[in-house]
Amino acid sequence: MAPARDRADGPREVAMRDRANWLVWAQFVLLALLFLPGDPLWGGPWADAIAVVLGIAGASIAVLGAVALGRDLVPWVAPKPGAPLRTGGIFRLTRNPIYLGILLASAGWVLWRARIELIVVWLLLATVLIVKAHVEQHRLIDAFGDEYREYAARTPLIVWGRGIR
Repeated sequence: MAPARDRADGPREVAMRDRANWLVWAQFVLLALLFLPGDPLWGGPWADAIAVVLGIAGASIAVLGAVALGRDLVPWVAPKPGAPLRTGGIFRLTRNPIYLGILLASAGWVLWRARIELIVVWLLLATVLIVKAHVEQHRLIDAFGDEYREYAARTPLIVWGRGIR
């Protein structure tokens, strides 16, 4: 019998085939679109200062989330098979610190770049990440059951929305 990693129906392959994984691709396309060229339409020291604060705060939160997940970090909507549920550290404040960090850092980028089309891209990115977080919570219920439900009841999905919706 072939090892699980070589079988088409292994847990990793099933996670990668999840139909909701289009959200992952949408997320990366939208992140790339934030680099559209163009001259700023507004600016000033106040905008630059806020952009820097958002960028640093967002990057810090995302890095804390990624470090906490370590080798269990996956881009897909389903958790890595066998990974433990993380509820401590940055995960005490939000169930999705990487998404929160991406949203804050990219908001800082959009403010600094000062382009209307980037605001539209950021709004689309926020929509994709929120939908992805809602889909992921159902995959986490499948993986962790009541342990995840209890965690969700006390911890916001991103910065709002305790519980399962």
